[in-house]
Amino acid sequence: MDELLPLVLQLTNPDQREGVLLELSKKRESFPDLAPILWHSVGTVSALLQEIASIYPLLWPPTLTAHASNRVCNALALLQCVASHPETRSLFLAAHIPLYLYPFLNTQSKSRPFEYLRLTSLGVIGALVKMDDPEVIHFLLKTEIIPLCLRIMESGSELSKTVATFIVQKVLLDEMGLQYVCATGERFYAVATVLSNMMELLTLNPSVRLLKHIVRCYLRLSDNLQAREALSKCLPSTLRDDTFAAVLRDDVTVKKWLNQLLSVVGPGSPSPPPSSTTTPSTSSLGMGNVRMSNMLVGGSTNSSSNSGVVVNNTASAAGTEVIGSHTAATATAAMSSGMSMTAGTHLLQQQQQHYSNTPATGGGMNASGSGMQLAGSFMTSSST
Repeated sequence: MDELLPLVLQLTNPDQREGVLLELSKKRESFPDLAPILWHSVGTVSALLQEIASIYPLLWPPTLTAHASNRVCNALALLQCVASHPETRSLFLAAHIPLYLYPFLNTQSKSRPFEYLRLTSLGVIGALVKMDDPEVIHFLLKTEIIPLCLRIMESGSELSKTVATFIVQKVLLDEMGLQYVCATGERFYAVATVLSNMMELLTLNPSVRLLKHIVRCYLRLSDNLQAREALSKCLPSTLRDDTFAAVLRDDVTVKKWLNQLLSVVGPGSPSPPPSSTTTPSTSSLGMGNVRMSNMLVGGSTNSSSNSGVVVNNTASAAGTEVIGSHTAATATAAMSSGMSMTAGTHLLQQQQQHYSNTPATGGGMNASGSGMQLAGSFMTSSST
């Protein structure tokens, strides 16, 4: 304690802050009371938020440097401590601190500084969902974390995809999260499409770690009767055959989940075409409004590349903007608010056919250092 308190106090001194951020982020595991002290010390959280806000202008156009990325990630490491501590977690949510991270999750640059930033930000959200707290799930659903995760699941690096899929998995495991995703055909379609696209890419670059979370998401979706019926028609064929038999040979848990999934959804059958053709609308995806005020990142209010966080309750077509380059185009056709599971399933099968004939593209780079540690530290409980 004698060592910790002077360091925390130095966070409010701009001249000392950078060195203290680095030292505290390295020693955070050595201080079990770090989170309450950070939260209740005068000016400390404000100093951490200043570090976050200071790099918003670097997000677009993308000019973030490695030095700036490392510095803000050290601040995020301290916020992860606050997010995961039982005494400060509710306070962290009540102050809407995660919203400050959403612009980082909505970046698209493949450079190492941006990937490191996204991965560390995902680590903070992952630390929240690891707690299995319904209050956390409610907050994340209300503030539209799922569309942001879907974008990363489709275009991020393997590790970022894995952490984002883990977050979606934990949301689905909560009853509120499952009901939310399966409430409408377009919501189910958006999630199922991204999962299906990921399966196509895994056939070329298998990853047991990522496959594990995808299978668990499918298994949880099958707990909903309507989603189960849709999955019987649109579950990727690579999960029904022996495509991943060699990859899963030594993973008893995933094989068990996959066998349960196949036993529930059945052998599958061709999906009938939609009963009627609907005109694509510009209504919301059904996951709400995911446009952040672009003043935070210095962009135009009309720029889709800088949007990402809920700021009001007005339905917006911005929901399509965070699904990914290929999926967004197809998902737009599913925007009709009355779309059924059957129509969504048919569109999903069309998307699967498209991806089966499309070469895979790289998903960025593998992060290293403390960002990888932060992102992976909460995933030890992901087998639930």
